[in-house]
Amino acid sequence: MAVNVLIVDDSRTTRGVIKKTLAIAQLPIGEVFEAENGDQALELLGRKDVGVILTDLNMPGTDGESLLRLVREDGVLQDTPVIVISTEGSAPRIGELNSLGMNAYLRKPFTPEQLREVMLQILGDQLSE
Repeated sequence: MAVNVLIVDDSRTTRGVIKKTLAIAQLPIGEVFEAENGDQALELLGRKDVGVILTDLNMPGTDGESLLRLVREDGVLQDTPVIVISTEGSAPRIGELNSLGMNAYLRKPFTPEQLREVMLQILGDQLSE
């Protein structure tokens, strides 16, 4: 079954790279939505059916950590998987994000194989239905 994806990153180029990497990873992806920050992401999440969120951390406005917190506090969105994709990845930072409910972390740059593996770990059942 195809899963809709939301890519949240303030860089249009990075969003394009992630979108292309999803295609190369040969996963059953439905629609791919894009947002420049957490504010746009939340607005989009209110209107669209999204199966997984791929978010950067450092963005203007609502950043990735705040987006993760808001998603986990939302009764409707709280179970939506969130994968953080960032260059910022110290062990304490990743531990903090895990405690907030992050499902997985990918360090930039990453390969299509790494993205595929993480997506299959998080969404395995949904991707095989």
